[in-house]
Amino acid sequence: MWVVVGLGNPGRRYAGTRHNVGFSVIQRLARRWGVKLRRRKYAAKVVEVMRNEERLVLAQPQTYMNMSGVAVRQIADGYRVPPPNIVVVTDDLDIPLGQIRVRKGGSAGTHKGLRSVVAEMGTPSIPRLRIGIGPLAEREDAVEFVLSPFSREELPVVEEALAKAEEALDMILDGRIEAAMNTFNQRGKT
Repeated sequence: MWVVVGLGNPGRRYAGTRHNVGFSVIQRLARRWGVKLRRRKYAAKVVEVMRNEERLVLAQPQTYMNMSGVAVRQIADGYRVPPPNIVVVTDDLDIPLGQIRVRKGGSAGTHKGLRSVVAEMGTPSIPRLRIGIGPLAEREDAVEFVLSPFSREELPVVEEALAKAEEALDMILDGRIEAAMNTFNQRGKT
C-alpha cells in the first residue's frame, strides 16, 4: 500500500498558488482515476484507489502547510503505512520553475510543511517529490511569492512540471525510485 500526500493550504484563497502545487498533483491523479477527494479523514481530504491491484491513498492535508505533518502522521497511523511508503509532493522555492526533484529522504531544508512532516513522523526517511516554483527574485518576500498565483506565461511550464511529477510518481509507486531520481533529477542540468 502507498500513500501520496500533496502539500498545500486548504481553501479557495490558496487554490492555484505556487505553494499548492502538491494539491495540484493530487487533483490530477484523482481526475486520472475518476475519483474525488471528498472524504475528510485524518485531518485531510482522502480518496482510495486501486492501482495495479494495490491500494493507493491520495491525500490533501487540511491543516495548512506549516502543520502538514499532523495530517501525515494521522494518515500513516490510520492506514498503518510506514514512512518509506508515503510520498510527499511539495513545492520548492530553491528549484527553478518547471524542474522536479525526487529524493528517498533527507533534510526538509527551509520548507516548513516538509519540516512539519519530518518532525511529526520522527524520520527524514520519507520519499518526496519536489516541484520547482523558483527562483525568488532578490528582495522579494518569500511568503508573498509562494502564496501568489502563477502568471499566465508560467502556466504552460507548470503544466509540464505537473505532467513530469505524475510520471515520476508512477515510477516511485512501481518501486523504481532510483530510476525516477536518475531520470528527473538530471533534467534541467543540460
